[in-house]
Amino acid sequence: MMEKKSDSLWIEPVVGSRRISNFIWASIVLLGALGFILVGLSSYLGKDIVPFLASQSIAFTPQGLVMSFYGIGGFFLSIYLWCAIIWGVGSGYNEFDRREGVISIFRWGFPGTNRRIRIRCLVEDVQAIRLEVNENLGSRRVISIRLKGQQDVPLTQMGESLTLSQMEEKAAQLARFLRVPIEGL
Repeated sequence: MMEKKSDSLWIEPVVGSRRISNFIWASIVLLGALGFILVGLSSYLGKDIVPFLASQSIAFTPQGLVMSFYGIGGFFLSIYLWCAIIWGVGSGYNEFDRREGVISIFRWGFPGTNRRIRIRCLVEDVQAIRLEVNENLGSRRVISIRLKGQQDVPLTQMGESLTLSQMEEKAAQLARFLRVPIEGL
């Protein structure tokens, strides 16, 4: 998806959980979980179910049992990851409409009563575009909208890897578009 931009309307798509890295991690977790379950089951039966997963030297109690529990836990984690990918959790768009004077931020959540997450605010309520850069152990770079008398609304995606110059450029473009100042950094 590409962003659409005109003189008075800017629509920025958000990918969410349907990233290649999430597909890879969900697959790795699923394969690892199945391996643990098969080794635990093989140790219970006393024979190798899968030839390259040797389990003859593993006693069912406690090693095989623990491996089975790890496998079951990993399998449920994998189901969670695949469901998030299939449902597109976190995907949506950011829409900035100067003509109507409205900013709409939309995201898909997990199924239920709050599946559709929509935040709408007026352009005139925007105090500034805020940049937050935290380069500690867990590097965090966030572009958000600072609203008058309300919480900041983050615009960047989780795991979006923007360089500092890309982040500054994106924030500057948005600030120019909305005609508001930039804070932070």
